[in-house]
Amino acid sequence: MFPQDRRGDAGPLSGVRVLDLSAYIAGPYGCTLLADQGADVIKVEPPGGDNLRNYPSTLEAESRAFLGVNRSKRGVVLDLKREDERAVLYRMLREADVLVHNFRPGVPERLGIGYETLSALHPRLVYCAVTGYGETGPMKDKAGYDQVLQTMTGMCAMQGKRGGPPELIYGSVVDYYAAALLAAGVASALYERERSGQGQYVGVSLLRAALTMQSARMIWARGEGHDISRDMRSGGVTGIHPTREGYLYLSANTPRFWRALCEKTGLAELADDPRLDTVRKRASHADEIVPRLRQALQAHTALEWEQIFGDEVPCAAARQVEDMFDHPQVLAEGLIAELPHPVLGSYRGVAWPIRFGRTPGPEPFAAPTLGQHTGEVLAATAGDDPDPAA
Repeated sequence: MFPQDRRGDAGPLSGVRVLDLSAYIAGPYGCTLLADQGADVIKVEPPGGDNLRNYPSTLEAESRAFLGVNRSKRGVVLDLKREDERAVLYRMLREADVLVHNFRPGVPERLGIGYETLSALHPRLVYCAVTGYGETGPMKDKAGYDQVLQTMTGMCAMQGKRGGPPELIYGSVVDYYAAALLAAGVASALYERERSGQGQYVGVSLLRAALTMQSARMIWARGEGHDISRDMRSGGVTGIHPTREGYLYLSANTPRFWRALCEKTGLAELADDPRLDTVRKRASHADEIVPRLRQALQAHTALEWEQIFGDEVPCAAARQVEDMFDHPQVLAEGLIAELPHPVLGSYRGVAWPIRFGRTPGPEPFAAPTLGQHTGEVLAATAGDDPDPAA
């Protein structure tokens, strides 16, 4: 077994070894979620590295995106186009439980790491492929990217203002949701393997992720028209509003929250108006309600309104992401860790996205520099027969 360079408590996936051959966000972050739960994840990169390392970053020596997506992994460089280095991967596979990649269809077969080949050699292997559009159909060979799928699947059209142009949702939401599906799918396959003794193929696609994220919109009842409203926004009352200083998000969809909102903004007469006693009715009168609400919100700043509304009206002042590093709730939850790094010295980043009571998992560590653990991992595999069929 390769050494487990993990400190702290065992996680629910301790003892599971994952070979992460993927790049960008969806595959790598899915593997990071497995590492958070105790899996020993080895990131296998080509000589040029994961292309996410080259993304724009205000960090001179490292990519902020790469660091955020690849914590708690050991890093190895292998050129899988070379037979001798592919043999190293075959040796690593003998002690691996999971392999994850996001190669386009056909590439794994050319490299000798297709599902049929590896499952025959390692029947217990959980083999996860992340694709853009899935394994079948006319688009299966196309490369898929987060914002391409956003645009294709209607997310951008729904995100934009009514009657306005489509708008992208920044933050790679499709990639990150696909990562969550990856972690869930792999964990389920590992659980099933305990019963059957057999690994299996796990397919995750950005198309499936983008449509699954819109499950509440993706409903078409028999007999209704095709081009119908699928907008789930609550008529403008629930949403982001300007205040005297800053912006505030409000949610007032229940009778209790609606009444509290009206009373605390000095609009108590609206709470008892029978024309406005349901979300649907308020949506139909948004042109009347929203201007009055926004005028009332000018009495205080967004942060002041947070205090005024307290627990009676769900709300949040619009903050910058950097404000989250020291937010009291984030600190109380222990969601930020200080991670030592050989180039940066250290950096603060997100950790422990899932909480387990009995098996909390090991401490996180920094994303690897390119090939940081190649010598360590190769030394652990030295001397084995390089023939994958042996």
